[in-house]
Amino acid sequence: MASTSSLPTTPATPANLPKVRLDWTPLALAPLLMLLAYPLIGSGSTWLTLTIAGLAMGMIVFVVSSGLTLVFGLMDVLNFGHGAFIALGAYVAASVLLPLGAWVEADSLWLNLAVFGLAILAAMAAAGVIGFLFERIVVRPVYGQHLKQILITMGGMIVAEQLIKAIWGAETIALQVPTTFRGAVLLGDAAIEKYRLIAVVLGLVIFISMVLVLNRTRIGLLIRAGVENREMVESLGYRIRLLFIGVFVVGAGLAGMGGVLWGLYQQNITASIGAQVNVLIFIVIIIGGLGSTTGCFVGALLVGLMANYTGFLFPKVALFSNILLMVMILLWRPQGLYPVAKR
Repeated sequence: MASTSSLPTTPATPANLPKVRLDWTPLALAPLLMLLAYPLIGSGSTWLTLTIAGLAMGMIVFVVSSGLTLVFGLMDVLNFGHGAFIALGAYVAASVLLPLGAWVEADSLWLNLAVFGLAILAAMAAAGVIGFLFERIVVRPVYGQHLKQILITMGGMIVAEQLIKAIWGAETIALQVPTTFRGAVLLGDAAIEKYRLIAVVLGLVIFISMVLVLNRTRIGLLIRAGVENREMVESLGYRIRLLFIGVFVVGAGLAGMGGVLWGLYQQNITASIGAQVNVLIFIVIIIGGLGSTTGCFVGALLVGLMANYTGFLFPKVALFSNILLMVMILLWRPQGLYPVAKR
């Protein structure tokens, strides 16, 4: 009798599976831009100040853009009303910071952290609730219809802007950074604003959290699987619609948080703050690859650095420097730095 032990076996081990390698080339763009700017600026202290300022601006733009990146990348929804959540977050934060002016002006780190945290939590909660209603009333009827999504969500942003004016008024509202967040830290001859350093830390925390949740958790796996094959995941008993609603709410909440950071960064807010930031958001998302979290992060850093360097070196070019950056990136990689789908 022939023995079956001599038959060749091919164990299904993870080592036999192809591994997806991260493309490191786009990650080198921001350091490369820093190195190219250094000889043009000349002064080391000025270069360091501009670089930290650019990174801080980039991190804030990333926080503002990350919500829309989630919604578009995972749900394929072109939400041109994203700016409404940014503006709402900024105004809700103002409604917290202004009555608690004593905490803002207090020379106490704990009181400053408390009022800053309250402003962010209130902004995220309000934007999340409005995001839930926005998804059910405005977005849900136009799933899969990009042109209608653009038109109806843009109309929603215009309505939201007018409602903000009706509730808070049309005047510009000044915002002050909490006392212990003001001033600068000296690194040699370079003065680095404390608030910009805080923005860099918060941006990194959000980016790392998003990457870990989407790639290392069961919820992230279900969301990505639902994007690839919704029917299969639903046949296994999972309610993908609820997950997608959760993604939209989280995206709106992140926009609300970004509104707080951007309002304090500018130190004033208007009802049109969301529409103004929308341009930067879509530039970042297009550069990143239409829905890639890593691409959005790299794109936001490039936008922040480019804006600060050109504003110092070539002020007349600064107004359209980010559009020029987008064109250059797309000429190199027409689908963006990290394309996630063929759209």
